[in-house]
Amino acid sequence: MPDPFVTVERRPDGVALVRLDRPKANALSGAVLGQIFAAATELCDDPPGAVVLWGGRRIFAAGADIVELDGAGAGAVGANFTSALGALARVPRATIAAVNGYALGGGLELALACDFRVCAEDAKLGLPEVQLGVLPGGGGTQRLPRLIGSSRAKDLIMTGRHVPAGEAEAIGLVNRVVAPDEVLASALAWAAEFARGPLVAHGLAKWAIDRGLDGTLADGLATEQEAFAAVAGTEDASRGMASFAAHGPGKATFLGR
Repeated sequence: MPDPFVTVERRPDGVALVRLDRPKANALSGAVLGQIFAAATELCDDPPGAVVLWGGRRIFAAGADIVELDGAGAGAVGANFTSALGALARVPRATIAAVNGYALGGGLELALACDFRVCAEDAKLGLPEVQLGVLPGGGGTQRLPRLIGSSRAKDLIMTGRHVPAGEAEAIGLVNRVVAPDEVLASALAWAAEFARGPLVAHGLAKWAIDRGLDGTLADGLATEQEAFAAVAGTEDASRGMASFAAHGPGKATFLGR
């Protein structure tokens, strides 16, 4: 059996904590990406209430394993990233990257495959591949501009500079910035809020948003109507509407079905 670089802890509050642990810098080797793919596939097949991805208190992930890039070649490494990060992006629940230390190159691309990002005040994020004479090959040229816009994405990708936490929050690269010792707890608390919500609606909303970004507005609106019709028949929708009628907004409790 390979070393367990990626573990999944399903917590009583419905949150799944995915822990990345490959000393010293959580380099994303083929083995690590394979384990991320396996963990994400498990979470797709049996979704929790929400997911937190954490690389530990020192570093989130330093990026691709350069030794493998030299050996296996860019095509193989890129395919591993596409498979693993694509599986993570498909998890039909809210996913939160909890970033301590550095999230660079493939490490930032891993965080970009999540829906949200919480990072430490002293964290640094970036896509420094250009400094090696190459470009991001794990989704960075596609997910980053969709998140922060094409001009800002070109700045980060074509300079390769490290972005401090404050700037990352200002440009929408991360959602929340907290003290380093509070990163995991903040992400878990946020995830627990999602886990108490209408989970089918979360999954369908995520699917509609992501699918809509890949097509025309007309296609996206059709996708939205499909999702809206599907969620309207859920038990949570019935509970939410009944609660609204009886007690007003924001008072419903959901069962996740």
